[in-house]
Amino acid sequence: MEPSRYIPDDLDRRLIAHLRIDGRASLSKLADILGVARGTVQNRLDRLLETGTLMGFTVRMREDYDDRTVNAVMMIEVVGKSTTQVIRKLRGIPEIHALHTTNGNWDLVADIRAGSLADFDRVLREVRMIDGVANSETSLLLSGV
Repeated sequence: MEPSRYIPDDLDRRLIAHLRIDGRASLSKLADILGVARGTVQNRLDRLLETGTLMGFTVRMREDYDDRTVNAVMMIEVVGKSTTQVIRKLRGIPEIHALHTTNGNWDLVADIRAGSLADFDRVLREVRMIDGVANSETSLLLSGV
């Protein structure tokens, strides 16, 4: 099935919600939680993976796992039609954990995770040197609430 042709139903959405909480849950546990047969869960998982709705499973870590990591959000303004080239350059910076397009005054939002303040400073300079970046504003993320 093509990803664009498969629309997850309520059971799929509930399955995905439980996997977000515990990506290592067994098929039996998921079947019990969802009130369906183990085979149904297996078939749904297979279909979600086959269609690209689920792309895999990952590890979630506590926000404070590594207190030495510098976390920040950078809003970026792009000049004219250079967004594609700017995104390509930003994706090449390993400390940029996630990148999003947005609306409003800013064109892009970057989630930055650097190992030290020196690395963070280097990332800021690298981003500001990219042709097409007109302006940026960065906020350090201090603690989760």
